[in-house]
Amino acid sequence: MKRQLRALAAAGLLLTSSLVAVALGGTASADTLICEQYGSTTIQGRYVVQNNRWGTTAQQCINVTNNGFEITTLNGSSPTNGAPTAYPSVFLGCHYTNCSPGTNLPIQVSQISSATSSISYRYVSGATYNASYDIWLDPSPKRDGVNQMEIMIWLNRQGPIQPIGSVVGTTNLAGRTWEVWRGSNGSNNVISYVASSAISSLNFSVLDFINDTRNRGAITNSWYLTSIQAGFEPWQGGVGLAVTSFSANVNGGGNPPPTTPPPGGGASCAVKYTANSWNNGFTADVLVTNTGSSAINGWTLNYSLPSGQTVTNAWNATVSQSGSAVTARNVGHNGSIPPGGTASFGYQGTLNGSYSSPTSFSLNGATCSRN
Repeated sequence: MKRQLRALAAAGLLLTSSLVAVALGGTASADTLICEQYGSTTIQGRYVVQNNRWGTTAQQCINVTNNGFEITTLNGSSPTNGAPTAYPSVFLGCHYTNCSPGTNLPIQVSQISSATSSISYRYVSGATYNASYDIWLDPSPKRDGVNQMEIMIWLNRQGPIQPIGSVVGTTNLAGRTWEVWRGSNGSNNVISYVASSAISSLNFSVLDFINDTRNRGAITNSWYLTSIQAGFEPWQGGVGLAVTSFSANVNGGGNPPPTTPPPGGGASCAVKYTANSWNNGFTADVLVTNTGSSAINGWTLNYSLPSGQTVTNAWNATVSQSGSAVTARNVGHNGSIPPGGTASFGYQGTLNGSYSSPTSFSLNGATCSRN
């Protein structure tokens, strides 16, 4: 705490008793200021409001009310071809060990019966930013660090900025048409839904966006919803941007949606795994074939590497490893596999001990045969 107070004093901040409480994670009263980099507070006894200035060393302050917050000071800026300066936001759930009071998140997707939210924004002119609603998911009930899947809903985009990745199509959700982008920032995968024009308020089903992401093969029903967040990503300017109201409710008691078995039963995919190994390393080429009768739009391949094998770099897929478990997700150009079609990727790894290949694979939750 002393270190945090010294940091605040060095930044030239007025340390009233309410500001100290908020900067270090207290409870907000009306019109309470947060200027500490990752300072947060709670509102309505239910949500967390966070300053979350992660992309600049310049000062940023938000004024927290019982219903949301407003950006009051924003001195930093970032090039529009890179990351934003911050993500001041209000959230339900858990973010970097900071959990909202009484939350039932993380909750497994299969157990969600409903997830609804409403949001209202106030916008400003002459700034470069997005109004972004974030939905975070992970294969485990993770309460700290970065989750593996980020769903971004861009309700307003101002200036020459764009989501991570590339356009993969359009979809209709929450009574609107959205441009869909897909990619990875190197730490997590991202699917973004971009509105064609600014939306100042929205009342919608969060579960609709989660289900669309699942149908694209990016997650499965066994994944966990960890947090729901609404705020702004500013690049240049943005004083006066505000979340004027926010609510979110996630209810359990759900069941996994029914799945349609592939025609004739059995796997709808086949995998050919070709490896080349040497004393302390190996490479692997993986060929995935769609043996079903309908196209696969977005895929995730899961399998386990034998002991002593560690992936170091990959191509044509986003490959992550946790222990022996490997998850490979398509990149923009190979996300769609028509019936009878294939997608391929490869990677290099280190080897400790004798080499052997993985023995079983599953694609979007379905067991694959081996070629």
